[in-house]
Amino acid sequence: MNSNLSQLHPYPFEKLAKLKAGVMPPENKAHIALSIGEPKHATPQVIQQALLDNIDALGKYPTTKGIPEFRNVISEWIMQRFQAKTNPETEVLPVNGTREALFAFAQCVIDSSKQDALVLMPNPFYQIYEGAAFLAGAQPYYLNTLEGNAYLPDFDKVSEETWQQCQLLYICSPGNPTGAVIDQGTHEQLIKLAIKYDFIIASDECYSEIYADEAKPPQGLLQSAQAIGHTDFKNCIIFHSLSKRSNAPGLRSGFVAGDAEIIAKFFQYRTYHGCAMPLPTQYASIAGWQDEKHVQENRDFYREKFAAVTEILSEVCSVKQPPASFYLWLKTDIDETEFAQKLFAQENVTVLPGSYLSREVDGVNPGKNHVRMALVATTEECIAAAQRIKNFINNLH
Repeated sequence: MNSNLSQLHPYPFEKLAKLKAGVMPPENKAHIALSIGEPKHATPQVIQQALLDNIDALGKYPTTKGIPEFRNVISEWIMQRFQAKTNPETEVLPVNGTREALFAFAQCVIDSSKQDALVLMPNPFYQIYEGAAFLAGAQPYYLNTLEGNAYLPDFDKVSEETWQQCQLLYICSPGNPTGAVIDQGTHEQLIKLAIKYDFIIASDECYSEIYADEAKPPQGLLQSAQAIGHTDFKNCIIFHSLSKRSNAPGLRSGFVAGDAEIIAKFFQYRTYHGCAMPLPTQYASIAGWQDEKHVQENRDFYREKFAAVTEILSEVCSVKQPPASFYLWLKTDIDETEFAQKLFAQENVTVLPGSYLSREVDGVNPGKNHVRMALVATTEECIAAAQRIKNFINNLH
């Protein structure tokens, strides 16, 4: 048995289930779940129809590299969205959602023979980053994301020794759970560091198409690289998915793109990994990436919910819409686990304690006194949940 399995922490939702065990919420209030980042908006008809129209392709083995039409569409979308020119033959690879790819990527690129190998990641973080580091034989190194630094890692505080030991840096922009966005200047700083110390940047951008200001879409890593003439994208890889963008979490469709040498190695790894995307999924994905109308509508839905929820909650706490993503990173006056448990017990609303997404570093746990709220339910449910949370906070006071 892989001894590194013993290092894995329980998944946040396992901890949440334990926290709620034995608690009986009021029966006269329907349960509203704001804990899981699973979109509830309808999957676009254009994706559903393409899946049905190509269902006969289930009779053929797919290739790991994917069909040329799919890679071409991905490359075209990257150019349209990020003004970055990628070669669909060598710099693009389809994957079965970002979760699978983010995990597998570390297994491919980490040299576990080096005992001091580090994987840097934001703290709080998407649990897959940590698990991927442990199971690749490396150690996670957590970079606190605190309010004083706009909920972004302070890369200036990372020591030279740490950069020297770093093999892989996970960044998440827009951030989960904070919605914070990394700007071009920070991307440029990280690219220079990656070249100097020879580590890989894995940029998780799965929330990039959900943002507050239509005039300010979040910056992408390849976009920043292209802007500074780093056109071979050396040491830069981006991860994208249709799950959040297109309300298709069950499709398990995404892509990685960037440095051709790294993509070639990851392709080789995935050939043995046995995770080729089914052909009907590829055709449905082509339809999804080619249609922007449903993405715009999706953003409008989230803006409507953020506006309603923040207006209600602003009467009892300090809250505002983040630059991007569909999360509210809500500060709590009491312990976040107590807040979540009591809120469930009194109002039948589930939120996720921030400490379940983070680790203590230098005596600080950046998830303390925060809960994550995913505004994925209907507008009516989100408004109802906000009213209940408002009542709950009022009763606490």
